[in-house]
Amino acid sequence: MSPEQRLEGLVLRSTPLGESDRLLTLLSAGEGLTRLAAPGARKPKSALAAAVPLALLSLQVGGRSGLRRVRQLQVLHNFSVLAERLETLAAAQGLAELCLQLVPSGAPVEGVLDDLLLQLNRLETVVKERQEHLEALAIAVQGSVQLLALGGYALPLASCARSAAPLDPPLGNWDWRCSLLPSEGFVIGAVAGAQLVLNASELALLQRLLRPALPRTRQGALMGPARVWLRLLQLVEIWSREHLSRSVRSWRLLRGCYGGGASSEPASR
Repeated sequence: MSPEQRLEGLVLRSTPLGESDRLLTLLSAGEGLTRLAAPGARKPKSALAAAVPLALLSLQVGGRSGLRRVRQLQVLHNFSVLAERLETLAAAQGLAELCLQLVPSGAPVEGVLDDLLLQLNRLETVVKERQEHLEALAIAVQGSVQLLALGGYALPLASCARSAAPLDPPLGNWDWRCSLLPSEGFVIGAVAGAQLVLNASELALLQRLLRPALPRTRQGALMGPARVWLRLLQLVEIWSREHLSRSVRSWRLLRGCYGGGASSEPASR
């Protein structure tokens, strides 16, 4: 590795280092997660003061070994506008936390940075265009589903984990159920010991989250009420905790923006 290097990426985390420095965790397409020291970045007039979480930066870094140091930076984009609404900030922080769990240090995961930036741009649009409160929750859930897939922990939404029958939810049949068993996947029917049980419309909505756009009606309204999106967030939490062995703390804050948590019981009609 050369002594001086250009590096472009999104700051996912920033913590104090020494008296006035910052320790940055940067997500880049070329290196995955990288830890960098930003000397003097906590000083108000520092040229590196813009090295903060959710800032997309172009950096010049130096150092042959150990912890590399930021020499110069250029702000390509700052998502600070997300802090104007609690739900957009919580959604962005949750997606950033998930990336910290999914991406190894020094080993890039193709598509993760691009997908995260896509979701952050959508959240920014929610703020700037004063979109509905529910949009941020839906973006967080869809972003989580897609990031998990890119990181190698995709939800197995194609077939039943036990019978291998296709997971083809019969919309309109309110008696149909599908159970989440985190160590196995999805099983058709209400199975004892399931951590979450979905009805047909909930599973169909979840399956649509692998598509590029959020599921909407012909009139452009977001499909699904808040209680369903909260259940899908709970499902993502359960799956992540099982397979990544860690919880995303920001999801608790996000749930609070919508009046609490989701029930583990099947949704009624």
